[in-house]
Amino acid sequence: MVQNKKQHFIVIDDSKLDCFIAEKIIKNTGKCESVISFQIAKDALAYIKANNTTSTNPTIVLVDIQMPVMNGFQFVEAFEQLPAAVTSKYSIFIISSSINDDDLNRVHNYKSISQFLNKPLTSNNLSLLISKE
Repeated sequence: MVQNKKQHFIVIDDSKLDCFIAEKIIKNTGKCESVISFQIAKDALAYIKANNTTSTNPTIVLVDIQMPVMNGFQFVEAFEQLPAAVTSKYSIFIISSSINDDDLNRVHNYKSISQFLNKPLTSNNLSLLISKE
């Protein structure tokens, strides 16, 4: 990532508090161009389908695993069905408090998941994530 380049972020978590905390941490990095949160994964998917980002850096998407209606893995499965012209503009990171080995191993089954991050999101692990992007 170019040093002065700011990132776009999408946070998907059914917890309003976790979305709020993630937004604050993201904004405090100084590397945030924009951040939008969704408590319903289907709404985030609809947003991604409808918005054609022109950013040169992929938008960073932080997705919780355990959510009602559409969980994080179902979101990723639906995301991976989108055209490559869309999916190539996003980097997905699973963020979860799950310590279930099945969840941790399942992350590797999806080509679009960059990494698994443990909750709570911290400024340190977010800074590392941004520096990799």
